[in-house]
Amino acid sequence: MNAHRPRTPAVERTRRWFMNRSLLLGGAAAVATMTGCSAGSSDATDSASGGAQSGMPSGRPGGAGGMGPGATEVKYADFKGVTTDGNVVEDLFSIHSTGVSTDAVVKAAQAFLDGLSIKVRRACVFDVDDDEWLAWSNVDGYEREGARMGDLTDKQRNLGYALLGKALSADGLTQTRNIMKLNAFLGDYNGGGKETLTEGHYYFTFMGTPSTTKPWGFQYEGHHVAINYFVLGDQVVMSPTFMGSEPTSATYQGEKITLFKPETKAGLALLRSLTAAQRKKVISADEKGGTDMVAGAGQDNLKLAYQGLAAKDFTSAQRQKLLDLVGVYVGYMDDGHAAVKMKEVEEHLDDTYFYWIGETKDSSAFYYRVHSPVVLIEYDAQSPLAYGENAQMGGGGVAPSGQPSGMPSGGPGGGGMGGGTPTQQHIHTIIRTPNGGDYGIDLLKLHLETDH
Repeated sequence: MNAHRPRTPAVERTRRWFMNRSLLLGGAAAVATMTGCSAGSSDATDSASGGAQSGMPSGRPGGAGGMGPGATEVKYADFKGVTTDGNVVEDLFSIHSTGVSTDAVVKAAQAFLDGLSIKVRRACVFDVDDDEWLAWSNVDGYEREGARMGDLTDKQRNLGYALLGKALSADGLTQTRNIMKLNAFLGDYNGGGKETLTEGHYYFTFMGTPSTTKPWGFQYEGHHVAINYFVLGDQVVMSPTFMGSEPTSATYQGEKITLFKPETKAGLALLRSLTAAQRKKVISADEKGGTDMVAGAGQDNLKLAYQGLAAKDFTSAQRQKLLDLVGVYVGYMDDGHAAVKMKEVEEHLDDTYFYWIGETKDSSAFYYRVHSPVVLIEYDAQSPLAYGENAQMGGGGVAPSGQPSGMPSGGPGGGGMGGGTPTQQHIHTIIRTPNGGDYGIDLLKLHLETDH
């Protein structure tokens, strides 16, 4: 047992601080939007069949898609993962050697932990199967556990960035750091969130002890970033990984930063490669809402039916564009393990579905989804909340709702609450491993069954 305090009811209430605040400000509808479920409902989505539930933005089920854990937070022991119908597809994952060493990330993780004070280290280390894995959120005001980057010394922070550098690809590290920088830009622009809308309000937690043989992992989490990184031997699972930003393009401290162009262009490239007949099956008749993401934080046991068109009906060129799209998201993990994941995706390519909501111009705000037994990707251009002329909470004044500026830019529903017209200046993305693969839970179960 790690030397970490047990999760008490009082701590659980603290973790739901933002949910309670939203309830006071916006009523029950705000909480329904937050958690992705309407009053009296235990499901985040009605199998994405298009049937509306009360309290949902845009009339779509599960429209919250990323607010963070609330009353429906799933516990580790009850985790099933994203499924199409509540039943896990068996025998998708196995314990095997990938041939890609994890020595570097193990050493970097241990060096970071060794550099912390005893008090901070105890506060950020949990058991490998702790509920903390699932207790992440993409909003800035969420009460987090672990080692806060802004509270560390320069040397300690650099060791943390070194760990991210070993776990992520060069593009992944750049993406993560730029999201953090634009979070600080938003704080300056918005005039509030002095503690949370900064580069320092990001946290490390560790589950288990870094090892080349025993299971362990870490989580790096804050506003618009949540990286879950599980390691077993030389196998790695980096999901769920949430990345987003508002704005997605700005100049911060003299540096021009633009995010999510590869995700945007690759999605459009695939869609535009389809024939008119194929597009009719891929593009939904639904109108693009303020937020359409369904598999965000707090949606770990989501039931999500396949929608759109399967790649079995794609040409070879279209299949390659689908792989290129998936590769953008998978490519944020270290190169070796990204190649391993892409091979897994290719093995299920025929059963990989592509789905789209919204217009199809370069500047359009749209949503798309890639969904197979082993990968789920969502891209969602959302309504402005804290940036731009239509922002509810931007400009340093008072929002139309009466909320002061500086409120969390993730906002209830990860972009909902009746905001303005969706825009590419507010984008949320997520990649998951369905059927029990997230957080490496299926691999850990196999490990315990076979090795212990």
